[in-house]
Amino acid sequence: MKGLGPGFWSVTLLLTVISLVNAWYFLFGSIDWIMPGSTNPVANVTYDIDGLFKFMAVFGGAICIYVTGYVIYFAIAYRARAGEPPDAVGAALHDAPTLEFWWTALPTLLLIVLTGLSIVVWYKIQFGVGSATGLTTEVIGHQFYFEFRYPGLKTSVFSKTEPMHLPLGVPVRVLITSSDVIHQFWVPEIRLKQAAVPGLVQNLNFTPLRSGTFDIVCSEFCGVDHSKMQGKLIIEPVAAFNKWLDGEKQAAAAGGGAVVLTGGTAAAGKALFAQKCAACHQIAPFDQRLVGPGLLHITDDPAHPTLVTGLTPTPDHIAAILQNGFSGPIGTMPNAQANGLAGQDIANLVAYLDSLK
Repeated sequence: MKGLGPGFWSVTLLLTVISLVNAWYFLFGSIDWIMPGSTNPVANVTYDIDGLFKFMAVFGGAICIYVTGYVIYFAIAYRARAGEPPDAVGAALHDAPTLEFWWTALPTLLLIVLTGLSIVVWYKIQFGVGSATGLTTEVIGHQFYFEFRYPGLKTSVFSKTEPMHLPLGVPVRVLITSSDVIHQFWVPEIRLKQAAVPGLVQNLNFTPLRSGTFDIVCSEFCGVDHSKMQGKLIIEPVAAFNKWLDGEKQAAAAGGGAVVLTGGTAAAGKALFAQKCAACHQIAPFDQRLVGPGLLHITDDPAHPTLVTGLTPTPDHIAAILQNGFSGPIGTMPNAQANGLAGQDIANLVAYLDSLK
């Protein structure tokens, strides 16, 4: 093509060199600063997802470089100059069907290839490949923590107080849902993210390849304490995982006794309420809800003579809710393990709530 402007082909050569450097960097350079763990994948799907990212970075980067470069070049080459008539035009180039064909065909071909590669990776994440699943765990999103369930463990593990554990080298299926609003279960270093939707169970399949401790994040705004909805994932050798799981089972079998309420103090309970409970409850009438109901006069409210469990509002029945949690039409109350409450904490909270008569 002639008449494209002075230095057009020199600019094209420069843009080509920049595109090739960009491609080389993303294909062979270290991108750990933007994709942690890319050189030492945490799971089998990490490499696949990084491959999709590199494909888009190489070809998307080239498109961005050429388009931006040409916009800058033509803006300079055909800028209005002093003494030129106001109706002066740049290159008189019209009707270039070959050029139009290629700038339509090449992006279309890239999208077709990207779609095919994405489907392959998506299928692997959704259904797994190769060996059968070795471990199935459940993740339930709550405002504002994750609940983790394991086969054979009657109690749950909660992200407020404990990390999630997975065995190294064992194919894992994680079933994900929510008890209240939409959350997002995301482990950035594995690259996996899945929506936790009430009434819908979704899954992720992967095999952990590297031991370590990794972040778990909720990446869907889910309420006032969304930023606190975080946790940790520990990937450890099978023997260490089994030892941890056996310890959890033994602790669950040994726990569950009634809380002794003698010795609870209202002052300590008031301070603990502000720390542990105020995000979901306020000291106000029952109907003035935050996440859960108001707790003013909980033991002698004529408008609500029973607790959400249907039992009379005695200190022992209040303590049972704090210890065991509650789930019903009004919502989900985490248990003592999820809230990090010891027996003395429960006694203090009950003493404070009882003092609000």
